[in-house]
Amino acid sequence: MKWRSSVDFPDPNDTLAEGVLAVGGKVDVGTLYAAYSKGIFPWPQTGMPMLWFSPEQRGIIDFKDFRVPESLARFRRTHPEIDFTVNTDFEQVIEECSKQPRPGQEGTWITPAMKRAYREFFKAGFCLSVEARIEQVMVGGIYGVLIEGVFSGESMFFKVPNASKLALWYLIDYLRDRGHDWIDVQMVTPVVASLGGKYVPRKTYLQMLEERHRQLAAR
Repeated sequence: MKWRSSVDFPDPNDTLAEGVLAVGGKVDVGTLYAAYSKGIFPWPQTGMPMLWFSPEQRGIIDFKDFRVPESLARFRRTHPEIDFTVNTDFEQVIEECSKQPRPGQEGTWITPAMKRAYREFFKAGFCLSVEARIEQVMVGGIYGVLIEGVFSGESMFFKVPNASKLALWYLIDYLRDRGHDWIDVQMVTPVVASLGGKYVPRKTYLQMLEERHRQLAAR
């Protein structure tokens, strides 16, 4: 790999308070690759250097636990005009995610610097987005990081009801068709929980990560 990490990340089990593993460094392609490949992700905090996290509890969706509420399935059947694409407009997806209101939150962690970093990460081939459109107008989407066979969801947005849920559903079908059987969602929101998301201990998550890497290496 031609990129270098600006942070020498320790063992992801060796965290400080509240899951913080490292402080500082650059949010560039090399550092992001090194972080995500070890199950670590950045989360900027106002007025502080970049913080890198490996939380004690990690949100995942195991595809065998994925469930679609009947109301969502019915919505999908009755709205065939919603089309889905993959990686056709990553920049708009991340821009819309940065504008999406979040209950109980002021502002967004998707700062201009983070948007620039993930755009570069996408150009390097390590991000994935799903876009939901009605008559060519984007109404929902989701984006995340895809490294060494593991997808880590970062954010999603909707402009019409259920659009982000449908984008997530499409993403899971897309990844399942390509040999994936779970995704990392970092935190389990009420929406994610309604679709089968759950928390697993850090040790379990890191074992899942290692097993996925072994599977790819064996191919």
